[in-house]
Amino acid sequence: MRYEDANWQKAMRLKVDYNNMLAGYSKAAAAITPQEIAALKDKAAEAFQFIAQNRGKGTMEWSELPYNQDAVVADILQEAKAIREKCDTFVVLGIGGSALGPIAVQQALNHLNYNELPAEKRGGPRVYVLDNIDPERISGILDIIDPKKTVFNVITKSGSTSETMSQYLIFREILKGALGEDYAGHIVATTDAENGYLVKIAAQEGFKAFVIPAGVGGRFSEMCPVGLLAAAVAGIDIREMLAGAAAMDKIASNTDIMQNPACLGGLLQYIAMQKGMNITVMMPYADSLRYMADWYAQLWAESLGKQYALDGKTEVFTGQTPVKALGVTDQHSQVQLYTEGPFDKVVTFLAVEKFRCDVTIPHGHEDIPAVGFLGGHTMAELLEAEMNATEYALYKAKRLSCKVTLPEVNAFTIGELLYFFEMQVSFVGALLGIDTFNQPGVEEGKVATYALLGRPGFEEKKAELDARPAKDPAFILE
Repeated sequence: MRYEDANWQKAMRLKVDYNNMLAGYSKAAAAITPQEIAALKDKAAEAFQFIAQNRGKGTMEWSELPYNQDAVVADILQEAKAIREKCDTFVVLGIGGSALGPIAVQQALNHLNYNELPAEKRGGPRVYVLDNIDPERISGILDIIDPKKTVFNVITKSGSTSETMSQYLIFREILKGALGEDYAGHIVATTDAENGYLVKIAAQEGFKAFVIPAGVGGRFSEMCPVGLLAAAVAGIDIREMLAGAAAMDKIASNTDIMQNPACLGGLLQYIAMQKGMNITVMMPYADSLRYMADWYAQLWAESLGKQYALDGKTEVFTGQTPVKALGVTDQHSQVQLYTEGPFDKVVTFLAVEKFRCDVTIPHGHEDIPAVGFLGGHTMAELLEAEMNATEYALYKAKRLSCKVTLPEVNAFTIGELLYFFEMQVSFVGALLGIDTFNQPGVEEGKVATYALLGRPGFEEKKAELDARPAKDPAFILE
């Protein structure tokens, strides 16, 4: 298999260009100097050591996923085969990391109109990810699926995620009505091995269950059953994804930060943050990578947006706001701000060296030079020119940017890309001295939701909500 071929792995390495962040090339006032990097040598070494000492432990259990899942992968592939044989639709019920990773990988590695293809061309079940609870969205999916030919994957570690479990209750009832006692064969649970409610429900109801490792948070979970099952059902080579992640792990283990693309990128982002670059823009120049920006936004925001330092007491109120963009679409909407607005952003371009197909622009209207010059070029050439032009516009405007280039989009390079950003955000968090892997700021909203809907045990929170001052009707306009 090609993911075991060392030469192929070398050819598939990501390329990361940081020139537009560095003084000597970039003319930006915030361009980072060798002296600034050297001044952080010891701090960077400490951050690297912190990650190295904690990898595979506690909330960094995700870092071992490329290596310790042989039995899990075999089980996933067996279940995926059974699902592919008995159904024509696979629906993921999840939110946050349980949804954004699967969405990003499906978009990246399957036909861009995968679900609309005829079954013989698609080669596998349609895949939908219900990442929200809008009632019109829930009702709408029922108009296009046959429950008798659908498998639902319920993903929640706690089994008490209101959004996911409400979806589960709805589709469980529909399946029971359509299939009677056989409905359990159409639900797969992905949850904690021992704790929470879904693992108990799965045992009671007889659902096939996969385990989310205890130390793998949602935004780091694409490389475990959370993401791998949906990928395998859709025919994606999950072993190759894991091989790509392992290849990037080896690169990101280089103790020389200047030769370590993930850690160097993290160091540069950290320095940029200290200079007021409190917004990070992720801008893929490929439709296949467009939802990588959504996945990145959660990874970055939830990992770095923290009130407290590691001691849990010192207030730091740190973070860098992620913004998603798409080239070339957002050249015509956001780039005006990036070139002439505040000096508070770092733009990361995601580029593809070789597309899986290309389209040549026909010749025509040669009497109109502004149109005729396009003839003979390909759409890939045009897309690359647009990206390079945007990069130049930012350079000329003295703004910071960097570029990550995939030689091509395949399962191996997507595995690399995911692991690259996971390691990079871990390094930034270590430099900031925060807990990169928790999300206490999300919990308040969850608890308030439970209280508002009458969950037992949350009466005190409900009283707190009811004690809020009345809103001034003068400022509620109709």
